[in-house]
Amino acid sequence: MREAPGISKEDLESVRRWLNGRAQALGFSDLKVSDLDLGQAPQHLRDWLAEGRHGQMDYMTRHASLRSDPRAILPKALRVLTLRMNYLPHTPDFADETWRKKEFKKLEEPHQAVVSLYARGRDYHKILRNQLQQLASELKAQIGPFDYRVCVDSAPVMEVEFAQKAGLGWRGKHTLLLNREAGSMFFLGEILIDLPLPVDPPTSEHCGACTACMDVCPTQAIVAPYQLDARRCISYLTIEHPDAIPEEFRPLMGNRIYGCDDCQLTCPWNKFAQVAADVQREDFMPRHQLDHSSLLQLWAWTEAEFLARHSGSAIRRIGYQRWLRNIAIALGNALRQSSDSKQRDLLQQALRQRLHQHSDMVDEHIQWALAQA
Repeated sequence: MREAPGISKEDLESVRRWLNGRAQALGFSDLKVSDLDLGQAPQHLRDWLAEGRHGQMDYMTRHASLRSDPRAILPKALRVLTLRMNYLPHTPDFADETWRKKEFKKLEEPHQAVVSLYARGRDYHKILRNQLQQLASELKAQIGPFDYRVCVDSAPVMEVEFAQKAGLGWRGKHTLLLNREAGSMFFLGEILIDLPLPVDPPTSEHCGACTACMDVCPTQAIVAPYQLDARRCISYLTIEHPDAIPEEFRPLMGNRIYGCDDCQLTCPWNKFAQVAADVQREDFMPRHQLDHSSLLQLWAWTEAEFLARHSGSAIRRIGYQRWLRNIAIALGNALRQSSDSKQRDLLQQALRQRLHQHSDMVDEHIQWALAQA
């Protein structure tokens, strides 16, 4: 094994300790190190793609070979640094362990708009990338030049596999990473490096016989333990799917207009989920009342308002047409469940006002929503 530039093998453990301290200061909750061996994971990915379970996420197929070997991204890579960043907001709703019940209660209020927790604040891609880059830059200042590549989940890296391999947690039956101290309400980021740092051992899995995540999924997208069919997943349907949402799933979506947290909310390990570090306190606070908005309030946004209010948000990426598509479905579900005649009139009027103003796709979902009366 070659020596890292400007640092002896004897000092690598010291570098590792320094990384832990700086990662904490930058808002990361943990940092682990793994080598590059992915074992059977690349074959499992190829099988999953061959079954078409990625839906229309064509980038998964295009980048499959890159995901299988980090050296295709950084030829000199020797290690992967995987870092965890908690994202629950510092609001009164998350001051105690009842926050999961409160989130589930929102799903029982048909006129309430539900946005996935991770997307209510600033775009995590930018936050993670900036902090990972800062950590890499500070390390370079400490030890001298070295090769690295910063990655967030938009990069073709099998992040859950590396996180699991390094002992940051284990893959739950919903396919997300679980951590004994933090559940699953966190983001992952990686830095590929050419430094032969000592690696961390994996941890054991602690799901046991529990199937809570599989049982609660509204669309039964978790088709077997550790197997997700994205084509059935509400997160995929509301975010990644570009076209009309299949009618069979629309009633099951309820009032979820961007993403779905059900499998995480029901997971017993998320009683240990943690709020964001102080350095990210403002970043992950809900913006524009996305934690307490009604469907009609969000439906009333113009495209200019959508773009302005979601500037710097992960939600902006889906565009205004999908935003309206998703809310139209939720309005249809609210209309079907409403027994108040005045409320039903308000919902129908709001839907009709947007007919023939946008795209054929939006019109089709409005027509479906109106038919739920």
